[in-house]
Amino acid sequence: MTDRAAFLGWPALRQLATGDYLGRGQAVVSKKTRDKLARTATADKVVKSVCPYCAVGCGQNIFVKDGKVVQIEGDPDSPVSRGRLCPKGSASEQLVNSPTRQTTVLYRAPYATDWSPLGLEEATDMIADRVIETRRRTWQDKDENGQFLRRTMGIASLGGAALDNEENYLMKKLYTAMGAIQVENQARI
Repeated sequence: MTDRAAFLGWPALRQLATGDYLGRGQAVVSKKTRDKLARTATADKVVKSVCPYCAVGCGQNIFVKDGKVVQIEGDPDSPVSRGRLCPKGSASEQLVNSPTRQTTVLYRAPYATDWSPLGLEEATDMIADRVIETRRRTWQDKDENGQFLRRTMGIASLGGAALDNEENYLMKKLYTAMGAIQVENQARI
């Protein structure tokens, strides 16, 4: 590019030549900026989801390209958030694509100092066995007066504020069915 062409390409001169005196239009946009494409424009598909951070349940559009999340934006069709996301919800893409994200089950045996990888099925079986054994060991069928209790004091649940109402409802039903009566949510504490 010659010096003259470079000089005539200055935004201030383009503003004067196009009548965009306030510099709010295309006159001040560089060629490099004009040539850029949004990550959402190149996505293979859009998946609807709900933000994982709090119990509000804001809708999200998740843009996927080649099986990888490339962008997460607010879902304008959501009656809850109407296309808006808070700063944490807007940063969801970083949560999903973080190189430090843990994607395998880790287990630390009693008295061990290190974590070791464990298969998902084995971990699920361990949890189920421990729940069944704790319930069996701590079950209270009747009190000293013969009144039915049908409960366990050995199992409790504390839900997080990142759970929505439906998840908390299902957790309450699950733990109540197991006989646990200590079921709480962090948002109420």
